[in-house]
Amino acid sequence: MDMEALKRQAAARALERVTGGMKLGLGTGSTARHFVDLLGEKVRAGMKVIGVPTSEATRAQAEQCGIALTTLDEVDRLDLTVDGADEVDPALNLIKGGGGALLREKIVAAASDRMIVIADETKWVDTLGRFPLPVEVIPFGLGATRRAMEQAFAVAGVSGQMVLRKGKDGHAFVTDGGHWIVDGHLGRIADAPRLASLLNAIPGVVETGLFVGLASTVILAGVNGIRVVERR
Repeated sequence: MDMEALKRQAAARALERVTGGMKLGLGTGSTARHFVDLLGEKVRAGMKVIGVPTSEATRAQAEQCGIALTTLDEVDRLDLTVDGADEVDPALNLIKGGGGALLREKIVAAASDRMIVIADETKWVDTLGRFPLPVEVIPFGLGATRRAMEQAFAVAGVSGQMVLRKGKDGHAFVTDGGHWIVDGHLGRIADAPRLASLLNAIPGVVETGLFVGLASTVILAGVNGIRVVERR
């Protein structure tokens, strides 16, 4: 079975938890794209929901699917966010941001009563860090920010190369918020909450791809079927 089929299975299982009238956070990335497509089918069949997209790409897709959209300025809370992840550990901590939408994804997830993560089984890891950690940064003073990040890594007991993400044009990748991303190739993050706290204390850091305590449910699709893991 190919990966896209597994991702679609996970998305379909998450859709079973959506009911009419919900206010939904709509994630970004290859797996979340399947969820938005399937949600669009439900909407065209008569389901009434309203969504908050986590990126301009998701906004465009949702509009094409006919999903009504709103903003977090217009609603107080969301019932549910469904999004993918680059890595998930047994405590349901995540690394997100491979697609560059980590800031909006985290804002939307934090404004939701629940967050369901949908992924194929390869995203499940014993310890976060094999996937490079995205850190969204202000372009101004990048050198000082990187030096502070190195110090934070050392305090947290991790180390590795930091790489400024490039776009397809070879220039610095620019997020929807106008920021840059530094990817930390750390290998293993023993204490994700501590590292997140240290990095978030740096003035030039806008947000990190460590999502700690936000996911309530993870739906993993594999060759042997669907596995659902709930936060304890």
